[in-house]
Amino acid sequence: MDVSSASLRVLCQIAESGSFTAAAAELGYTQSAVSRQAIALERSVGATLFERRTDGVRLTERGLTLLRHARTILESVEAAERDLTGESPRTELVRLGLVLSAGPVILPAALARLARTAPRVRVATREGTTPSMARALRTGSIDVAVLTSRPPHRPPDGESPRLHTTVVQDTELLVAASATGTFAGRKSVHVDELVGAPWIASPSSSGEPLLGVWPGLPGRARIVHNARDWLTKLHLVAGGFGVTTIPEGLSPVLPPGVIALRVQGAPPEIRRVLVARLPGPATPAISAVTQAITSTVLDQSSEGRRAH
Repeated sequence: MDVSSASLRVLCQIAESGSFTAAAAELGYTQSAVSRQAIALERSVGATLFERRTDGVRLTERGLTLLRHARTILESVEAAERDLTGESPRTELVRLGLVLSAGPVILPAALARLARTAPRVRVATREGTTPSMARALRTGSIDVAVLTSRPPHRPPDGESPRLHTTVVQDTELLVAASATGTFAGRKSVHVDELVGAPWIASPSSSGEPLLGVWPGLPGRARIVHNARDWLTKLHLVAGGFGVTTIPEGLSPVLPPGVIALRVQGAPPEIRRVLVARLPGPATPAISAVTQAITSTVLDQSSEGRRAH
């Protein structure tokens, strides 16, 4: 088998991006160049590595096997380059993925804690949905991820072996509303009142907007805005343009003019926050990042209970 580091990088990027076109954009190649690299790689190893589908490209079982080796090979090449140039890394990089709701509260405090407890660990972050972060873990493009799940709290994906997960927190979904609007001065709202309220939802890959899933709400809510960014959604709420769903953990960072309401008339909607990584032993750096995240959330939960 005769493969180049360039073809292995193409393999890794296709696995992460899910299509030849997206991989080409990330690598700065043309789509045809990436396709040629993929075909040449398959010929070199004598196996089908890519499953071409209507919704993109997935790696076959043999493709995933080669992917695991490709990550190791490319890391060794990079290490050799550093040794030859005399550049020794002073820190160890951990690539952290996280769902959007974890960024405003968990991330800054966890990074500050990590700087105190493990100053040689450097973190690079990226945001996404739980499914996209689970895929990124499988392809090796991130090392650890902060994910969420809803009851009955199934594994983040259906792949085997299962991802290693550490439960960090169970948090209740609340409704964010304008402090001067219809629900001003209140601490709770009945689920039936939310049907007629204007909603600010999050877009999803399925085309269906994402809301809380209290019984009777999905399909009947009046959605007036779609926004993925939390800051955008909460400032729309502050301006009186609608309500939106938030995890209770976001309550401490709500902008002025926004109140958090518990939902009555239906069972509480609970989201579980967890840290996930590939199965097997964790490196000291990944363990340090996981510990910083879990300790941060525990401290914030304790402070929240004291405040109430």
